[in-house]
Amino acid sequence: MHLQSFDLPFSFIETPKKPEIIFQEGFQQNECLFKTDSGEVSLNQLELIFRNLPVEMTMINENDKVVFFSDSENRIFPRSSAIIGRGVQNCHPPESVHIVNEIISAFKKGTKQKAEFWFKFRDKFIFTTYYALHNKSGTYKGILEVSQDITRFKNLEGERRLLNWN
Repeated sequence: MHLQSFDLPFSFIETPKKPEIIFQEGFQQNECLFKTDSGEVSLNQLELIFRNLPVEMTMINENDKVVFFSDSENRIFPRSSAIIGRGVQNCHPPESVHIVNEIISAFKKGTKQKAEFWFKFRDKFIFTTYYALHNKSGTYKGILEVSQDITRFKNLEGERRLLNWN
């Protein structure tokens, strides 16, 4: 569907770069592997990981554009693929854009590596962390936003070390 969206003009954002998906002849997507020093997973497995983590993730590239978000069933902040390619400032309420810009500036300068926030949103208590992303040579590559509903954690006491399905 994402590739097909390029068949029509983009109304509210500048046209993002069309992804290049290259598969060898007869190669299936679930056979493509994402490999790192810590292991490898297929693209389908990677998608399952993103869909099932109890956090929402959004990646903003070095040009302040949204390039990815995880899509799980129980999203805190509903999103559509229309945010892909959009400036991150346009994804936040106008009254908080100055904070977004302050975080971006500090991350680009390298003076800060993360920013944490927690707040009530509807009937939930949300914890959000913004992480500065740098490649191995230290070049700024963007931001990873991670949000989680921590409402149930606020009242935990003691320990649970044995399995309890309740």
